[in-house]
Amino acid sequence: MHPLFTLEGRKAPHPIYKRLRAEEPVVQILEPYRKTPFWLLTRYADCVDMLRDPRFGKDFTKLPPEVKGRLRVADEFDVLGKHMLSADPPDHTRLRSLVAKAFTPQIVEGLRRRISTIAENLVSAAIAHDSSGMDIVSQFSYPLPVTVIAELLGVPASDQDDFRRWTTTLFTPADTEEKLANLRATGFAFLQYFMALIERRRAEARDDLVSALVAAEEGGDRLSTQELVGMLFLLLVAGHETTVNLITNGMLALMDHPEERERLVADPTLLESAIEEMLRYCGPVETTTYRFALEDVEMGGVTIRKDELVLASLLSADRDESRFPDPDRFDVGRKPNKHIAFGYGIHFCLGAPLARLEAAIAVETLLRRLPGMKLAVPREELEPSSMLLLLHAKKRLPIQF
Repeated sequence: MHPLFTLEGRKAPHPIYKRLRAEEPVVQILEPYRKTPFWLLTRYADCVDMLRDPRFGKDFTKLPPEVKGRLRVADEFDVLGKHMLSADPPDHTRLRSLVAKAFTPQIVEGLRRRISTIAENLVSAAIAHDSSGMDIVSQFSYPLPVTVIAELLGVPASDQDDFRRWTTTLFTPADTEEKLANLRATGFAFLQYFMALIERRRAEARDDLVSALVAAEEGGDRLSTQELVGMLFLLLVAGHETTVNLITNGMLALMDHPEERERLVADPTLLESAIEEMLRYCGPVETTTYRFALEDVEMGGVTIRKDELVLASLLSADRDESRFPDPDRFDVGRKPNKHIAFGYGIHFCLGAPLARLEAAIAVETLLRRLPGMKLAVPREELEPSSMLLLLHAKKRLPIQF
């Protein structure tokens, strides 16, 4: 098993990436859970080149059956996967343009007051529950973005716990028959939930994103029911899971670097650059989702053959010594800071403005309301939330007030 897939590798991937950038910047690795080989890119320039190269695709219907067979888990996930993140132009262009209307700067800025209210209420609830401490993940950094995206979609807040359970299952390796069965059941639950939600909005439209997407489909934009389900799945999972990790990782970085935390508290104008440095230094997404070569492509002195799978490590690229001076230093005032934590090219994260706003409000609220916070457990006891490479996340982040 490659070191990145070990517990130590999941806890501390950066030393492994540093070696790979120096010795094997384009390396083929066997994904241990599905026994699938893929190419991993670790240098900034290679990652950017691949992400903007039209010779790499994401529409897996174009792959040979034997390759698709290794990646496909269940029919339910075929339906859930019909979204813009798994599409190539022109389908990607059409799908993205429909959803982009919900993430304009004006709409995102209009959410500021509601996000602030949610953040304040979460801290107050945590203090009321236990005046000595809290778990940032379960009591703050998860419920904040999931509440925001649920309200944006028009999903009842009462369903949040289901989403947390389902997404946790999605990011757990299905390396046993029991876990595989649980994964299939989760896919079916997601599918049933969104099908029912779409039908409710078809019967009675509301002022929410689901109703808007349903109307766009019926208005001639050719958004099929399958695409609707896939888009809602993507927006819900991507709309909260990455922001959970951004807030959690960012607060951990501030506790790891008390001098930078004091610098930020003393100068609140650094908040914007501090969020960008959190994205670079300890980004929420470790790797992109799979792409595959549409033809033979030479990259980093290696030939990636047609139909072979490729991942770009955003986490590694954003610590690349050739791109960022002193990359292992956490600097809340770092400028310029052209990280690729939100990806690059046509699949650049559509929700980046919302994630940045949520993180800025979250960090400001926590620093102001809990000025004496510190880790409640030894640093080495913090566990990764998943053994998959996709997310850079902690299962818990317990703090003392």
